[in-house]
Amino acid sequence: MNSHLQFDFVVNKEANTINIKRAFAANLDLVWDAWTLPELLDQWWAPKPFQMKTKKMDFNVGGYWLYSMLGPANEVYWSRADFDKIEVKKSFEGWDAFCDEEGHVNDTMPRSHWHNVFESTANETTTVLITISYKSLADLEAIIAIGFKEGFSIAL
Repeated sequence: MNSHLQFDFVVNKEANTINIKRAFAANLDLVWDAWTLPELLDQWWAPKPFQMKTKKMDFNVGGYWLYSMLGPANEVYWSRADFDKIEVKKSFEGWDAFCDEEGHVNDTMPRSHWHNVFESTANETTTVLITISYKSLADLEAIIAIGFKEGFSIAL
């Protein structure tokens, strides 16, 4: 990773949000594809040493992404992202949740609302601005407690 590329991770407990800003040394088309195509998401979304596997991806408004992360001790964690709004190569948003292998949401864990904005900048650099919102401070703190910051930072 180029050390000059921006990476900010800010937890705002007053607003129940996580705000992430990450610059990538790649053009907008490639960064957009890396965030929206399952064959590319499977290469980077999981923090090492976990491995990613997409079971289903329908990247359309009303569609969803069902995927698993396989850990080094063969533990499996399932998640589902439901897409609410998509502006191609500009932004997308939706709800993320832990679930079972069939995509049934685990109501005992918090859901996260993601809003991802993609900005093309100079020198073939693209910045992704991520705002993750929670219904309550308790939900935000629960996600932080399970290591979200560390895991997502490794993946990015």
